Amino acid sequence: MLSAIRPTVKLLGRTAVRAAPKPFAAPRLRAGFASSVRINGVQKRFTEEHEWVSFDDATNIGTVGITDYAQKSLGDVVFIELPEAGAQVKKGDDIGAVESVKAASDIYAPVSGQIEAVNEKLNDEPSLLNKQPESDGWLCQIKLSNPADFETLLTAEAYQKICEN
Repeated sequence: MLSAIRPTVKLLGRTAVRAAPKPFAAPRLRAGFASSVRINGVQKRFTEEHEWVSFDDATNIGTVGITDYAQKSLGDVVFIELPEAGAQVKKGDDIGAVESVKAASDIYAPVSGQIEAVNEKLNDEPSLLNKQPESDGWLCQIKLSNPADFETLLTAEAYQKICEN
């Protein structure tokens, strides 16, 4: 459980962690993590394959990436195969791959729709996936053909439980 909340602890800073009594630290961090998942009409959900989707219901576009847990498991990323913009994908389709010094891993479409954009920065700087996997290291953006696909993905709490096991 601690490994799953360490990034959140770092965000809070050393002062906040010292000020909070140890028995109460974990529930406060968990509440902070869960509340950070929806910001300005954008929700973030996860897959069991350690991908994340940040869905903006105003534009019907989901930004897709791999989680921090996934990038740590992979190790240093050396190559990323991205999908083509304009391609139609179905939930579960193989849309790319990530190769690291340890392993290679396929990327699956977490939702159905059309690839609107890909993160071209990753072609020149694949290590961005290690540095910022859940922000600037995003992989692609998909315009959802069925917004209900997003609702079937894991909440932050459900994903955290998977990572703890």
